[in-house]
Amino acid sequence: MIEVEKVTKYYGSFLAVDELSFSIRKGEIVGLLGPNGAGKTTTMRMVTGFLCPTAGSIRIDGTEIEVDPKSVKHKIGYLPESAPLYGDMITEDYLRYVAGIQGVSADRVAPTARTCGLVEVMHKNVNELSRGYRQRVGLAHALLHDPQILILDEPTSGLDPNQIIEVRSLIKEIGRTKTVVISTHILSEVEMLCDRVIIVSKGKIVADSPTAELRGRFGHKAQLKVQVGGCSYEEFASAVVALGGIAGCVRETGEEGLAAATISVETASDVRPKVFKLVKDSGWTLYELSLHQNSLEDVFRSLTIGGNDA
Repeated sequence: MIEVEKVTKYYGSFLAVDELSFSIRKGEIVGLLGPNGAGKTTTMRMVTGFLCPTAGSIRIDGTEIEVDPKSVKHKIGYLPESAPLYGDMITEDYLRYVAGIQGVSADRVAPTARTCGLVEVMHKNVNELSRGYRQRVGLAHALLHDPQILILDEPTSGLDPNQIIEVRSLIKEIGRTKTVVISTHILSEVEMLCDRVIIVSKGKIVADSPTAELRGRFGHKAQLKVQVGGCSYEEFASAVVALGGIAGCVRETGEEGLAAATISVETASDVRPKVFKLVKDSGWTLYELSLHQNSLEDVFRSLTIGGNDA
């Protein structure tokens, strides 16, 4: 549905996006993640046709944007971070106005309003609405022409917890019938909504994987506390790493007389049985041994730590 091939974007001499390539299939809900300035919004604006890439190509449903921009844009609904609404218009009038501009029948307004939960506020001025309802109006704007693809830039930014839950539910429902691309800083949101995650850092893709697999690919951690006798911490750590499948052993602050460490596990395999055997065979006393799956936040930090200039 969306094919981005070696897309580069310069602002003057500043490189914002560096040969980005990915494809998104019909019906996927994909999270586009990255630190501030990583190139996410620039990428979304190029995919929607608002910006032209410096190099590379973008195809929507097999058609290059530059070849037939009008038909391609008709397949896309776009909600930017700050929805550009006319605040002095009544909500229903605003949606009818948008429908007219887009060449869409006014009959689309009522069902779209129902989908976005706007029926109760259609008589109110847009400026009178809460931020959550204004976000819904922006979403209705993006959906009026019934696009095949919906692109959302920070859709829950600035909303309160109740509004966030409502908008998430709405996006999940829309995602049953449309391809959805979401840019957000709320990683828990991505885990709940997205089938797949693309992480961008300094204009480049550093990870592209199904959400659940992404956590597994970058390993797990095990928490270990033992009382060791007759050996130093260094000897204890070396013995643990020598078991295999363990990337490292980081010393943690523990109670006096205990060796405490966080073990980085190379794969999703459970290392607890062989760690337990090592403790038993070494005559140590085990106080704690637990396995923790990496969160998406752990993966994100490991891939993007160090900041971005883009």
